Amino acid sequence: MMCAKMTRLIAAGIVVLALLPAAYAQGPQPASGIPDITGSWERARDASIPPPMQPPLKPQFQKEWQARTQAAREAAAKGTPLADRATMCLPEGMPAMMGATFPIEILQSKGQITIIEEAFTQVRRILLDQPQKPIEDVEPGFYGHSVGKWEGSTLVVDTVGVRENVLFQNAPHSGNMRIKERISLGANGILRNEITIEDPATLEKPWTVTFAYRRIPNYTLLEYVCEDNREFADENGLQKIRVGAPGTSGK
Repeated sequence: MMCAKMTRLIAAGIVVLALLPAAYAQGPQPASGIPDITGSWERARDASIPPPMQPPLKPQFQKEWQARTQAAREAAAKGTPLADRATMCLPEGMPAMMGATFPIEILQSKGQITIIEEAFTQVRRILLDQPQKPIEDVEPGFYGHSVGKWEGSTLVVDTVGVRENVLFQNAPHSGNMRIKERISLGANGILRNEITIEDPATLEKPWTVTFAYRRIPNYTLLEYVCEDNREFADENGLQKIRVGAPGTSGK
């Protein structure tokens, strides 16, 4: 049987918890002025988002990019789309994953912001309040090395070290490409991500693309594993679909 003294202590503890501010009851809260962007998001339309612009490639790259883009359009119109990275079960990488073809989830934690895209279960990590590494010290990858800091209510991110074969809108880039982002939450609840790509080796000037997102309340990202790989590239570089797995009747 519980003694009277223990009963009084428990009762006192309940009273203290009841008097604590709501912030304590809800767990760690963002620092003053920093918006809470944790949650699931999807691409959204917003009047404040400027129309997309073509990559301002240097002349020696522009002609090839235009020819490749036109060939892709013509193939799609004929119903014979060209094979792309998705055909080969490869993730989009940076900055394409921020286009949020599928929903994304943002997680704010101490010293880091994690962004997950449902497609291919892509994950990128933004390390907060840390110096950026020299590009030559970063192992090239699909998402590069990202560091960020809050400037008021805007998250400013710097990314380097994206592999040269990870393309955004099929535009070529060098190993020295740098991606800068300014992520901010508007009063209308729309999250903006202004992405500026800098690469003097391939671009005439910085290339800026802006995406907007809106919250998806109570949404949990679905598992996305590219395991069956029904799509493949044939000998002509066209996207094809396997009907039936090897060793089956095709049904």
